[in-house]
Amino acid sequence: MSAAPEPELTPRRVVGFLVMVFGMFMAILDIQIVSASLPEIQAGLAAGPDEISWVQTSYLIAEVIMIPLSGFLGRMMSTRLMFTAAAAGFTFASFMCAMSSSIGEMILWRAVQGFLGGGMIPSVFAAAFTIFPASKRSLVSPMVGLVATLAPTVGPTVGGYLSFHLSWHWLFLVNVLPGIGVTLGAFLLIDFDKPEWTLFDRFDWWGLLALAGFLGGMEYVLEEGPSNDWLQDEAVAVLAVVMVVGGVVTFWRALTRKDPIVDLSAYTDVNFSIGSAFSFVMGIGLYGLTYLYPLYLASIRGLDSLQIGETVFVSGLAMFCSAPLAGILSRRLDLRVMLLIGFLGFASSTWMLTGLTADWSFDELLLPQILRGLSLMLCMVPINNLALGTLPPEKMKGGSGLYNLMRNLGGAVGLAVINTIMSDRADLHYERLRESVGWSNPEALRQMQMLEGNLTSHGLNPDGALAQMAGRLHGQATVMSFIDIFLLIAVLFSGLALVALVMKKPPEDASVSAH
Repeated sequence: MSAAPEPELTPRRVVGFLVMVFGMFMAILDIQIVSASLPEIQAGLAAGPDEISWVQTSYLIAEVIMIPLSGFLGRMMSTRLMFTAAAAGFTFASFMCAMSSSIGEMILWRAVQGFLGGGMIPSVFAAAFTIFPASKRSLVSPMVGLVATLAPTVGPTVGGYLSFHLSWHWLFLVNVLPGIGVTLGAFLLIDFDKPEWTLFDRFDWWGLLALAGFLGGMEYVLEEGPSNDWLQDEAVAVLAVVMVVGGVVTFWRALTRKDPIVDLSAYTDVNFSIGSAFSFVMGIGLYGLTYLYPLYLASIRGLDSLQIGETVFVSGLAMFCSAPLAGILSRRLDLRVMLLIGFLGFASSTWMLTGLTADWSFDELLLPQILRGLSLMLCMVPINNLALGTLPPEKMKGGSGLYNLMRNLGGAVGLAVINTIMSDRADLHYERLRESVGWSNPEALRQMQMLEGNLTSHGLNPDGALAQMAGRLHGQATVMSFIDIFLLIAVLFSGLALVALVMKKPPEDASVSAH
């Protein structure tokens, strides 16, 4: 059978695609843009400490439901109408977030924002591998990979800057004018496909309900479980049951219906299956490190949101600068070699952090962040090409949703495991340190005497020295738990490098034969 002709690439389609890329950047950026500014939002809305986390959680739950659903909606409505509706709704929800006067309103509009933003993300990946000929893949794939990794990385930086210099409202108002531009651009320029409205007659409403229960329940359990002792918490236990039941029904309907909401047939492509597995693990590294850097700088170094943003911006800058290099290498290097270099680089950047102390700041974190940014780009480009480069066009929309879902689920699972291990290891390290810092330890006694003397010289009660010593031990135990996590991530990505080494080489014309 002869290969289908390559798609026609017109200036209109290129500009339309760039509009979509910018929309995706907005949607992914908003996952992390509030992460460094939650205290400001909490104060502005008079929210409780157990409520403010839902500003983040509601967005993630809604987004993770929409991402796999977007494939079906894209086929039914067409890319043009679905992306336009998603961009318009996302823009309106952003404005309503800024106008929120209570934490309840904020959580509601963040969920709407996340749901509609989730519709834009997979559409861009599908378009990149549908409308561009294979000869342009080395230009397009780095661009998409850059946005997917850069947006969450610079989110804390952008958020910290806006909330520090303006107010937390601008975390959301900043989306309004660009969002209107994306909406208009998408409606006027996208002409990639036609709608199939007949699919609406076969829309699987029970499948949608099951999907929402499965992915929404999973995201809730993973977000809230680590801080609530997992199944010991009633809400976590109930949502875990909802997750299991929803998962069983989702997979049953996906495998038995003619037009399921979630089309799993893309997994019959071996390259897609391997690429999705890599995407899952990349989610652990991408979102795990994006979470750990600000957490360390806030809890150990005591930096504010702006200082944190200025410190972690280095990784984003390294990604931006290395995107062209990744594109060039993808044309000249075996994808397995690129993956090997990328995974080993990421493992090395994380290994450097195992020397962490309570005094590390910008200078000490500079090289690990540069290496991390460079390595992420070297990983993302070949993973994108591996997963989506050989899918036939009719499976591209559904496959793109599943591929992006795997990255987000990797991040959710990774953060849950990170938080659980950090809590357990911090307690263990504290007990071991407490045992070693006893009254029989001369150095401990000397430190206690210095603390007591310092308190006395300032006219304070010297009994507070014991509390200060306990605080020092807790801080050191927390630093040691960070080191444990960095070591585990380094080992994980070293193992991935070995997997890349034993992979079969993809055929030279794989990407071409897909079109």
